[in-house]
Amino acid sequence: MDVRLTTEQRELRDAAARLADDLGPGSVLDLADDDRAARLEKAIAATGWRTLRSDGASGVEVALVVEEFARGLIDVPFVGPVLADDLYARLTAAGESVPEGLGAAAAGAATVGVDGIAVDAKGLRGLLTLEGTQVLAGGVGATVEGVDLTRLTGEVAGPLTAVGELDTEATLRWHALALVVTTADMLGAARGAQTLAVEYSKVRQQYGHAVGSYQAVAHLLAEALALVEGAVSVLRHAAWAVDELSAAEAVQAALVAKIYTERAARTICETSIQVHGGIGNTWECLAHVFLRRVLTSAELFPASLEEIDLGLS
Repeated sequence: MDVRLTTEQRELRDAAARLADDLGPGSVLDLADDDRAARLEKAIAATGWRTLRSDGASGVEVALVVEEFARGLIDVPFVGPVLADDLYARLTAAGESVPEGLGAAAAGAATVGVDGIAVDAKGLRGLLTLEGTQVLAGGVGATVEGVDLTRLTGEVAGPLTAVGELDTEATLRWHALALVVTTADMLGAARGAQTLAVEYSKVRQQYGHAVGSYQAVAHLLAEALALVEGAVSVLRHAAWAVDELSAAEAVQAALVAKIYTERAARTICETSIQVHGGIGNTWECLAHVFLRRVLTSAELFPASLEEIDLGLS
């Protein structure tokens, strides 16, 4: 495995980062700005990134975009549609017929269903879900707010209809991608929380000095950065494995990445809140928004140590 990103991958990551920085919410108040969200939705729709997988993008490339979007707290659908797009691409590759409106031609129209809910479903009309090896399609009903302030979940409208079946390998590879995408989302949110804490530590002063100059704070931030770097490494391998290793090995790599990153991301977000001091526990501080996103992504396609079969105890 060559861990270095190609020129095209770096450009894709940088483009996603610029979009997130330009149009992502800069404060909790911005989450209620419908005009900003509409501009963001238009910009993401124009990129075509929701159909990255059906356009031939690798797992690494999808993970890079997801990570940058989570870092910038992008609050329009992306994780759900990109997973639905991959499921659609696998169905069509298997020769199955998918209902109109759920395919790549209707970018942004579909999301993915998990445990009876439509994930990341704001403004979306249809969903695809996987039960065993069978793919089911349905509609999205009313969307509701949850723990994650940047994403809405939707009710499943009406009965689900079987639209095709995948073989075991395709099913495992899709599951590996789902784990990788939600892991990338956790890592991006953790990176955003880390950056928020570092910037705050430079401007908040106590006893005439920035709080970041004190070892008690500096060591916390250094440890959080080490966790970020560890998560980057394990995620990059899992994202590469989606397309390059056997399906079973890809799932194992993704499980390891998700378990490690979940623990790391929670610690990083909690550290960010601690570095902010009292203000870190207020609604106005973005730190809790990052933590909420991490907690939500951890519960999407959850992973446990018992599922890892690599001789670990």
